[in-house]
Amino acid sequence: DEVNTEHTHSRYLNGFELPHQLRATADLEEAARHAQVLVMGVPSQAFRSTLIETRPHLHPWIPVVSLSKGLEQDSLARMTQLIEQELPGHPPAALTGPNLAKEIMAEPGRFEKTLGNYDVPAGNESFREALAVLFQKEFGWEVTAENFAVTMGGQTAFFFLFNALAGRFEDGSRKKVMLPLLPEYIGYANQSVGSNFFEAIPARIEKTGEHEFKYRVDFDAIDPGDDIAAICVSRPTNPSGNVLTDGEIEKLRVIARNNGIPLIVDNAYGAPFPNVIFSEVTPVWDDGMILTLSLSKIGLPGTRTGIVVASKEVCRQVSSMTSIVGLANANLGQEILRPLVESGEILKLSKGVVRPFYEKRSQQARELFSRELNDSVPYFIHRSEGALFLWLWFEDLPISAKELYQRLKGRGVLVVPSEYFFFGLPEDIDWKHTRECLRVSYTMDEETVETGIKIIADEVNKLYGSLV
Repeated sequence: DEVNTEHTHSRYLNGFELPHQLRATADLEEAARHAQVLVMGVPSQAFRSTLIETRPHLHPWIPVVSLSKGLEQDSLARMTQLIEQELPGHPPAALTGPNLAKEIMAEPGRFEKTLGNYDVPAGNESFREALAVLFQKEFGWEVTAENFAVTMGGQTAFFFLFNALAGRFEDGSRKKVMLPLLPEYIGYANQSVGSNFFEAIPARIEKTGEHEFKYRVDFDAIDPGDDIAAICVSRPTNPSGNVLTDGEIEKLRVIARNNGIPLIVDNAYGAPFPNVIFSEVTPVWDDGMILTLSLSKIGLPGTRTGIVVASKEVCRQVSSMTSIVGLANANLGQEILRPLVESGEILKLSKGVVRPFYEKRSQQARELFSRELNDSVPYFIHRSEGALFLWLWFEDLPISAKELYQRLKGRGVLVVPSEYFFFGLPEDIDWKHTRECLRVSYTMDEETVETGIKIIADEVNKLYGSLV
């Protein structure tokens, strides 16, 4: 009653007036019946029973977002797993991070603006100013808020950038994006509105250990012609986890600058945040480069927030495309992250929490493969330098990676076969390496990862054993 009549909540938000449009109810049916998104903030031990009680009143396909911490006591299931079990067909999500309710309410109009107003197409001005101050202070970059543009996730940023820079032009000419280290991120492959969009350079393979290898950029093969509009790399590289060294980035930057084209660096997993990089690298930028960042790997995938760092002209173009395609961006991710950017805590969180967590998971996964795969199998794991997966190369694999994927899928293990990551090659190149690799994620719970690796090893051991 207090929320509906007095527009206050003295127990948790004492001293703040709540928006008059906000309504509270103790009737679960009333709360769920008209929901377009169901947000669950109940204790974890009551989560399943609340889902069951809500089920009859919820419209099909309504997303369900968990705010609850912890696991269910008996099953040790996560809340998103409970959503999948009790509300099949409803997309599950989890929102984690600090409770910023008081900070949001303390700034007049901030709550209403966060949930009820459009920001400018470039993104929240305070958020972009905070980013500019952080990068000026920590890395000495000469940037202002105008050097940042927010998009609806990193994928949207690349759709805008690729199609603004490359493709078919009014005069009939066509330009491409050069990928200097193939294999490269599968998400780029279908970002163009036309065909023949990429020119890819196969990586040099360097065996660095008995069962380890690393991709290197073949700089001798990089010679951008007039038909190249930009050079693009991901760092760490998806799928291999390869991290281009500072020296390699500098060489690519010089090549791009000498050819009058931008160097695009995809930092979805990279520095300075979320910093899923297991070596020391230096974040670098100038106005001839375009960097992209994402909030997804810092724990906010559902907010769909991408960040472009570029020249003011490029950021204005991205902003214009946002205005045409979707008017504005989502506000929530920017508001959640802004205090962490302003305080610099985002860098401490990335370096002290995110990086160590995934580095440990990577080490555990590599040790499992080393234990389970027969030493006689000619397997090589790409040196794990970052990202959220391992890249396995099975030299002279008796079947294709796609066929191995199907066998593993039949046993309940999902991996990604390598064929999808080698796009942009000339049609006359038949590189068998493109059919010999798997991308394996290690982000699930430890038991699931171990079970999956045992099944992968069993299938591979049998394949090579049959050749003897």
